Amino acid sequence: MKISSLKSLSLATVLSIGAIAGFSHQVDSKPAPTHATIAVKADKVVRANKLNTNNTSFINKQSNGVAIRGTDPVAYFTQGKPVAGSASFTHRWNGATWRFSSAANRDKFAANPTAYAPQYGGYCAWAISQGYTADIDPNAWKIVDGKLYLNVSQGIQRRWERDIPGNISKANLNWPGISGR
Repeated sequence: MKISSLKSLSLATVLSIGAIAGFSHQVDSKPAPTHATIAVKADKVVRANKLNTNNTSFINKQSNGVAIRGTDPVAYFTQGKPVAGSASFTHRWNGATWRFSSAANRDKFAANPTAYAPQYGGYCAWAISQGYTADIDPNAWKIVDGKLYLNVSQGIQRRWERDIPGNISKANLNWPGISGR
């Protein structure tokens, strides 16, 4: 079945196809965003975000423009844990507002954003390795070879950690097509 023909399928139909194939599903209580489309990817059903490939600053940000849910990206490196950023300490970079827990962390980021910004624009590393985007949970993170990787949940984080080099390699191949870069 071609992906383009999926537009006419209802969510119930797609879930039924998955159930027939033996896949379980969980429907969350949140309404699906209007920009979501249903896609069949390999042997699983996924919800994929419609991507703006003309966007040269493809950063995971909230509707208010704040990146990575307002978490201080520098703190992952300096404190070894996620720390909420403050609206008092911000820096604009790549079309997003980044928040920091201190002026010192803001200044470190401003001096070298790519050293502290999460990989894949702050989207879920597992999702990118699978060819789509997903939001993140700031508590699902890991620094690998000096780079910050975030994931959508701690459960997905554990799945991602089963093959970190393989998942990073797949995500690195997928990211240019996803981000439009």
